[in-house]
Amino acid sequence: MDVGELSGLPDSAVEHLRDQGIEDLYPPQATAVDGGVLDGANLVASVPTASGKTLIATLAMLSAINRGGTALYIVPLRALASEKREEFAAFEPAVSVGQSTGDYDSTDEWLAAKDIVVATSEKVDSLIRNNASWIENISCVVADEVHLVDDAGRGPTLEVTLAKLRQRLSPLQVVALSATIGNADEIADWLDAELVESTWRPIDLRRGVYYGNAISFDDGNQYELPNGNERETATLVKDTLADDGSSLVFVNSRRNAEAAATRLAGAVEPFLGADERRALEEVSTAIREDSDTETSEDLASAVEQGAAFHHAGLSSAQRSMVEDAFRTRDIKVVCATPTLAAGVNTPSRRVIVRDWRRYDSNVGGMAPLSTLEVHQMFGRAGRPGMDPYGEAVLIASSHDERQELFDRYIYSDPEPVRSKLATEPALRTHVLATVATGYANSRDALLSFLDETLYAAQTTEPDRLQQVTDSVLDYLEINGFIDRDEEGITATDLGHTVSRLYLDPMSAAEIVDGLREADLPTALGLFHLVSRTPDMYQLYLRSGDQETYTELAYEHESEFLGRMPSEFEHEWEDWLSALKTAKLLDDWSNELDEDKLTTRFGIGPGDIRGKVDTAEWLLNATERLAVELGLDCVPAIRTARRRVEHGVNEELLDLVGVSQVGRVRARKLFRAGIESRADLREAEKATVLRALDGRRKTAETVLRNAGRPDPSVDDLSFDTSASEPVTAESEGSSGQANLGDFE
Repeated sequence: MDVGELSGLPDSAVEHLRDQGIEDLYPPQATAVDGGVLDGANLVASVPTASGKTLIATLAMLSAINRGGTALYIVPLRALASEKREEFAAFEPAVSVGQSTGDYDSTDEWLAAKDIVVATSEKVDSLIRNNASWIENISCVVADEVHLVDDAGRGPTLEVTLAKLRQRLSPLQVVALSATIGNADEIADWLDAELVESTWRPIDLRRGVYYGNAISFDDGNQYELPNGNERETATLVKDTLADDGSSLVFVNSRRNAEAAATRLAGAVEPFLGADERRALEEVSTAIREDSDTETSEDLASAVEQGAAFHHAGLSSAQRSMVEDAFRTRDIKVVCATPTLAAGVNTPSRRVIVRDWRRYDSNVGGMAPLSTLEVHQMFGRAGRPGMDPYGEAVLIASSHDERQELFDRYIYSDPEPVRSKLATEPALRTHVLATVATGYANSRDALLSFLDETLYAAQTTEPDRLQQVTDSVLDYLEINGFIDRDEEGITATDLGHTVSRLYLDPMSAAEIVDGLREADLPTALGLFHLVSRTPDMYQLYLRSGDQETYTELAYEHESEFLGRMPSEFEHEWEDWLSALKTAKLLDDWSNELDEDKLTTRFGIGPGDIRGKVDTAEWLLNATERLAVELGLDCVPAIRTARRRVEHGVNEELLDLVGVSQVGRVRARKLFRAGIESRADLREAEKATVLRALDGRRKTAETVLRNAGRPDPSVDDLSFDTSASEPVTAESEGSSGQANLGDFE
């Protein structure tokens, strides 16, 4: 189908598609158009990666905008939100694009002026809870990676959010996208949607198993690789490099990803050209500047040689740098944990699934990955326009395992997507929100709403949802979040606050109980309080940690809020895990170096940032709850929140309030006698320069942000061997370095 045949789009849309080199639609896209995607029809598109799913969604959104509506694009990951926003921004100024992923207690009313809004499912859920007025303008919603309704953690939020939007908005077009749905027909039935299901790809994807120096492919062909002394992964990577391709290697843990990247870097380095080496040097420098940790140094060293690792322990900036350099093919191989397969655009010539088992705490040992998850990995293979084909290769250690891998992952379809809604942890938050936002005001109305979910459409146990719902209602009433009588169910003021704050009600109950015993809580006590809530993912106790944190617990027993269990109770270990997490936050707030934190707690810089962000959110919620309850500890909570936000002791809080003054610069200024924003406005410029290591642009920016009328330091230069900056006039011919040398 020629794009010129498309109707109902903004005038410039077809011209833009042609400018992008799109003259004809791919077969799945043409089928979607025939299915009414331009006319507002609901659609489920289950088609392979790189087969044009996003364009199907784009056509639906553009046609909805052309009819006067707003389009909402829901993604599972923040990183994917940024990627999609940039992709849709190519249509500006014909359409405007906004992105919203954080601040769960805001309505982001500025988005009312946007034609397309990209957001995570959690953010959309929070916008509904906070009654964002612009939601009423939505006429098209796209659910990307819809198979993630199967995920026990995030799936229920996507499921309930889609159900609420469908109930609230009429008419509403729903477009659901996925590369791997084993039961796409069930999803389509749930959404009253047309189904577009296809195996077509613009370039071939060959799937096979590597064993005995040969890849056996699903088409019956075999490809022999040179019989060298390298490990299997290195052999496959070097073979790909010889054909000017890139490799994406999936392993089962962060440690294995780092080790594999380090080993493979030596194999990659000889294949790099001069331009690639220069580009990689810039990336490695940026990685080191982002974080001064051993993990960052290991990553930077691997990147210099054309390899990288990718996992949640990296900072978001580092992950983005790796992804960008891999997309441009400067980085030739990335070793990743399976999370990279979840939608981020990182295609490669060859995908290598080295580890098809990983540790599963539910079984207490190694368990096979799901077929759906491995197929998601396979989908990363091959980029149209760069690769003549894509290859996905599993590695077997025996002939029998080779056959098992074919049977399990190559010949089999993905598992059916099943709702995970009917559990108390999932329903606690969604039942309260459904009542608080007015979607249901009685038990019958609540069950009627839940009948619109995927779980209700799939279940063979309709009584189970009612039983779990009744249990949740009892919990919410006991903890003061709802009131029930003959007339129905209403949320209390506290319940409304908890819903708007996007807290798990169990987290709110834990916080409220702890605060009611707090007179003047310490930072450690508050950190421990939020760390033992379900909303904080706690650090694991390693060998020897139990003794260390038991001793710490007794040293600080008077600081903890709420009951402290005994060593012989079953919750003791979880309580200590929360204490370890709180100690990380306390050390961070006491300005311990990031490198020391990663070593002490055995985590990466991304883990620190994740824990800090979660703690800041939970402490903000704690502060709001304390205000709601009229407690006297609000100032102490606010101080703890600001300390963990900036990673500083209390005396630096005024300084870090100045833009571009972080924890390191604030401490340097403080040591120079500059203890506040007011001091910064009045201090000698020479003193500021010395404290900021002679960085002229940094000094001028900091002075300007502090409100200094004349922030210029052009008349000063910095002597690295002297204790004071000196004026240019007095510098003479001593050969001292100019400030510009330090930029």
